[in-house]
Amino acid sequence: MTIELTEIHPGECYRILENERFGHLACCKDGQPYVAAIYFAFSSGVAYSFTMPGKKLDWMRGNDKVCLHVEHRSSAGGWTSVVVEGRFEEFPDSDSRGSERLHAWSLLQKNSDWWEIGAMKPHESPILEGSPHVFYGIVVTAVSGRRAVKAE
Repeated sequence: MTIELTEIHPGECYRILENERFGHLACCKDGQPYVAAIYFAFSSGVAYSFTMPGKKLDWMRGNDKVCLHVEHRSSAGGWTSVVVEGRFEEFPDSDSRGSERLHAWSLLQKNSDWWEIGAMKPHESPILEGSPHVFYGIVVTAVSGRRAVKAE
């Protein structure tokens, strides 16, 4: 048995992103990469997500170039992998960005556990003035994908 590896057309990559909701987000600071698991909702070239203050948010604010990896494993033993190169864009609770924040929330809340990864921290977060919840988007600048299928 061999594995056949094929490139995926960008249109198919976008369809996969629209149907998945879990991925790994990579960001970088001072040449050091950092990867974190996220839930997201994909629409119109943007992967919408949510987080609380912390390392990931600090790093994305400092360097808006990020990467999202989404993987799907098939029951037949193959896999599909999509990589999004993008730009971090924050949607603060303000008049100028309120509609984008509301749009992000409306897409994310379609799944009951949308907030879990972004809100859970291994230690207590300090109490902040105002809402610490941060909605953001990864605006796609490039997308690529591959599929591995078992061939007999």
